[in-house]
Amino acid sequence: MTTTFIHSNISSNTTTNTLASMWREIQGSKNWQNLVNPLDNLLQNEIIRYGEFVAACYNAFDLDPNSKRYLNCKYGKNSMLNEVGLGNSGYNVTKYIYATTDINVLSIGQKCSSGRWIGYVAVSNNEESKRLGRRDVLITFRGTVTNPEWIANLMSTLTPARLDPNNLRPEIKVEAGFLSLYTSNEGEKFGLGSCREQLLSEIRRVINMYKGEEMSITIAGHSMGSALALLLAYDIAELGLNTTTAPESQVSHQNRLYESSPSVSENNIIPVTVFSFGGPRVGNLGFKERCEELGIKVLRIVNVNDPITKLPGVFLNENFRVLLGGKYEVPWSCSCYAHVGVEILLDFFNMQNPTCVHDLGTYLNLLKIPKSHLQVQREEGIDFLNRAKEFFLWGLNISMLYNGEIMLPSIW
Repeated sequence: MTTTFIHSNISSNTTTNTLASMWREIQGSKNWQNLVNPLDNLLQNEIIRYGEFVAACYNAFDLDPNSKRYLNCKYGKNSMLNEVGLGNSGYNVTKYIYATTDINVLSIGQKCSSGRWIGYVAVSNNEESKRLGRRDVLITFRGTVTNPEWIANLMSTLTPARLDPNNLRPEIKVEAGFLSLYTSNEGEKFGLGSCREQLLSEIRRVINMYKGEEMSITIAGHSMGSALALLLAYDIAELGLNTTTAPESQVSHQNRLYESSPSVSENNIIPVTVFSFGGPRVGNLGFKERCEELGIKVLRIVNVNDPITKLPGVFLNENFRVLLGGKYEVPWSCSCYAHVGVEILLDFFNMQNPTCVHDLGTYLNLLKIPKSHLQVQREEGIDFLNRAKEFFLWGLNISMLYNGEIMLPSIW
């Protein structure tokens, strides 16, 4: 996993290039080599742009218990982006996504099977696609808001993903709560169905609609939404939904998923990229390695003081799998969580407002303001474990103040 600190000196490597000519590199085709240290200006703008699409999920989410749209989107899909200030983004929302969990929450009067709005699918229009150099299929997810979602975040048990019915791959494991949010209500004959079914159906439809065009699949999320983004990216690639048939002449070498495969010449691979903001770990080492094999590109934007990015697996993680400099692998290594992708580190903390360490708005504001080290306020000598404990207990205490289903926005 590559790690770098953001510095204020923006790279001039691509100042003479356009996004249309650089989009594959910006989407991670070369794992963002020479783009993150120092941070390339095109990449910086794209990170902010996708972050604002995620922020739209929070801005459009209805938190008014007296509203008919309570815990759903306040606006129709045709007007939502315009209502949240992204009317000139060049994207059209094609579908709203809803999620639930099969976790029982006794304090909630309503059934947990009732889906809550968690994000949307949008597609770049013709003009924006020309600027981008391809048709961009965008999926965004918000973070935790409801009690069932909060409890799902606390389920740190690893469980086999088993998303490909033709190859269950039991060694690939993910956090049980995230998987529940992604797959609950699967196979439901009446109602919305699972978050997964809604997404895969819409992605198939959109890809088929623009078949023959150059495309990208970009998935962005904050906190818990980052976990769902990575699960979706893995699901798409594992099922091969990002593979479309194309003549040999149209298949570039850099897009081939398996160079040794005899059928690769008949397939065109649509790049799948995840932009993760303050995201937790999602799966074990087997999950990480499989994502890499499938060519999924993940760019993680992380505040070093954000405890959520250290979870789950505070102790059982990629840093504690081996002993004696890597000579010995611990017996429980298969149960260790592992982050996926390339990491860009921010560094900010504010004693007067400790929750800012995980706030998406703070992430984006810091990305927009160049400083020698992006840092709001760093207190020396603060023990991370105590800070994480205080932050965690603070979130639980806040949750107990509510009698209904509403939780503190964006805590995960």
